[in-house]
Amino acid sequence: MLEVHEPMFTLNSPLFEGATLFFPFGDGLIVPYEFEGVQVEAAAARTSAWIGTQLMISPVHDVKGPDAIRFLNSVCVNDFTTMTDKGVRHGLICNERGQIMSEGVVIKLAVDHYRTYWLNPPLQYLIDTSGMDVVGEDVSFQEYFIQIDGERSLEILERATGQDLHDIGFARHRLAKIGDKDMRVLRLGMAGGLGYEVHGPIKDFDEVYSKIWEAGKALGAKKLGMHAYAGLNHTPGGLPNILVHYPAPLFESDEGRFSGLSEYLSTRPYEGIFQYNRRLRGSVGSDLNARLVTPYDLGLGGLVNFAKSDNFPGRAALKELSESPPRKIVTLEWNAEDVAAIYATQLSGREIEPCENIAQPTDYSYQDFILGQGQPDKGYTYRADHVMSGGKMVGISTGRVMDYHYRRMLSLAFIDAEHEICGSELNLLWGTPGTPQREIRVKVSKFPFHDSVPNRLRDVSAIPRFGA
Repeated sequence: MLEVHEPMFTLNSPLFEGATLFFPFGDGLIVPYEFEGVQVEAAAARTSAWIGTQLMISPVHDVKGPDAIRFLNSVCVNDFTTMTDKGVRHGLICNERGQIMSEGVVIKLAVDHYRTYWLNPPLQYLIDTSGMDVVGEDVSFQEYFIQIDGERSLEILERATGQDLHDIGFARHRLAKIGDKDMRVLRLGMAGGLGYEVHGPIKDFDEVYSKIWEAGKALGAKKLGMHAYAGLNHTPGGLPNILVHYPAPLFESDEGRFSGLSEYLSTRPYEGIFQYNRRLRGSVGSDLNARLVTPYDLGLGGLVNFAKSDNFPGRAALKELSESPPRKIVTLEWNAEDVAAIYATQLSGREIEPCENIAQPTDYSYQDFILGQGQPDKGYTYRADHVMSGGKMVGISTGRVMDYHYRRMLSLAFIDAEHEICGSELNLLWGTPGTPQREIRVKVSKFPFHDSVPNRLRDVSAIPRFGA
């Protein structure tokens, strides 16, 4: 389980009001698994908003010192030189082969002081071996994260704070207050449309969460449980996630700047927990390399900055890939009749071996993760299935979800560029090797699939201002 040294909140916290299922995500960390059910909670982003706290399990790592910018530029593919006190940057760290090791968010807190989310590991190892005037500090579980995602997220926050927050642009942040409690508001989201995050000291969580929920409830928002978070927002939102759609090669990259990393992580089991003894499911089978991705696979090639002088890991490999990226990210829409036929094998009697279960909302299994802890052959589960054209493998599909708002089964796929045209008809091979396998017709659909205006493009001027 995740290592949590102090309980983040008690069962008396307002977070748990209305929860119908609970989940033990780590030692001392019980989280709400469901409130009104997956169908209601995940769809709320398209109608009003959902309010979630899933990112409170995030690894949070500060980078401080005179060489902080120089260090970040030397390990990430993108450039932080011009980052302001209100800026939010996507951070990507790749291995020498250009495969993503970690991705997350970086914000500037003060001069020579940056806070990172989901970049460690391997961030601290890179700090320790950098030889630069920079230090790292693990500050995980010391601040709360409240996400408000959906069409009415700005109205909810302004009602809760009593302040006009229209000035916060996409990928920007600033300080605000709820009552006398200081907090930081970021304009970021995980459902693809308008969304915000609120961060602050963990001691203030109950009061801040209560006021945000009261404001949200009045505007039709729903509480989001852990079950409805992973995949159900990211896949239709066009936001591939490192724990849902692809693994990271933390234990397979001992070269260059990462020489010695796997040995380092072996003494810190909680840091590498999501990549240790992975269970690789789906028709791609044990081929780990096929599941690993580069920034170009994710459509993030624009973040790779070859103009900066810093020789970041993977630079040479990424430069070569940039000339003709082989794979593109797309949404796949699954054929309903074929999906139903696979589900029917579960109901066809004991004489027929059923296919793997396709009826779950996602392929992400929290239960597998928790029950496998302490068992050397049962790590975190990743699923990927082959995508084919004319019997030839042309890519992989990941992050399958049953989208209850659009009433579609969807996934993201990394496929050969020649097949990225919307409407292209392909086939998907369902079934881990050793289980019954069947083909499913899939169609390349719009990316992202949701019909909300993307957060980065959303003009909030038409949204009513608080007090206006």
